[in-house]
Amino acid sequence: MLPRVLEFDVTVDRAGDARSALGGSSLPRQAEWWSEHLVLAGLVRCTLASMEHTARRAGLDSKCAGRAHGVVTRRDDDGLYAFVDIETTLEVDLAPAPKAGTLAELVARAERGCFVSNSFVSKPTHRWIVNGQEVS
Repeated sequence: MLPRVLEFDVTVDRAGDARSALGGSSLPRQAEWWSEHLVLAGLVRCTLASMEHTARRAGLDSKCAGRAHGVVTRRDDDGLYAFVDIETTLEVDLAPAPKAGTLAELVARAERGCFVSNSFVSKPTHRWIVNGQEVS
């Protein structure tokens, strides 16, 4: 069986405004939003979307929010500037509340399912807080 292939298209015009080929509103270029912020926002959105999908498949309702912090500096191995440390905090409410063993499996599936996270050389560290409790 061939793997599923997903393709994405974005345009950035001369003013710096970005548009998705899917439509929707443009993302205007703003001095306070650097490309690195957009990468981190994409990581959080992807990870939360993966959790929402995983929860839905398990018959659970979910409400999710999150934040990310990243450090960019020169890598030792190749001298290029890159994200070298990324941490997320992901807050999820699941209903009904899953059992502890099931919860660990849901979190693992959500992490595996985010292809943005899987794309980083330096793998993000995810801190999950589910129904008010930190998942270890």
